[in-house]
Amino acid sequence: MRQLIKSIGALAAVAVLAAGISEVAAHHSASMFDFSKTTTLKGSVLELRWVNPHVTLTLNGSLNAEEAPAEWLMETTSPGNLVRVGGWRRDVVKPGDQVEVVFHPLRDADKKSGLMRQLTVLATGEVFAANIRDQEKPGLE
Repeated sequence: MRQLIKSIGALAAVAVLAAGISEVAAHHSASMFDFSKTTTLKGSVLELRWVNPHVTLTLNGSLNAEEAPAEWLMETTSPGNLVRVGGWRRDVVKPGDQVEVVFHPLRDADKKSGLMRQLTVLATGEVFAANIRDQEKPGLE
């Protein structure tokens, strides 16, 4: 009987350890973004995907007036974090809305993508933070 209890205990410990390892392995790194650069993009919203684990914003825009507009993909944190950090809602923008996005670009400059830090809706002037570290600022609940 004691051997059975020891075996069950050992199996439970291995299961807990394996579950913890899979959780760590499932979260990806942000090392693909160049945090030494912050860029601003103006454009038209194509889609806001309000899904876990990361909300994404696809827009058609350009970095400057001389550049032809292109499709860009911006990644953010989770829906829950966006609500807590910047007062986001799933309907904060809709296709066709003109926006300005502040973001950290990918290290691979050929790919039109980045990690969004702030979204401004140009028609209303509303500003939505997308930086999870903004939670650490005083005055946020």
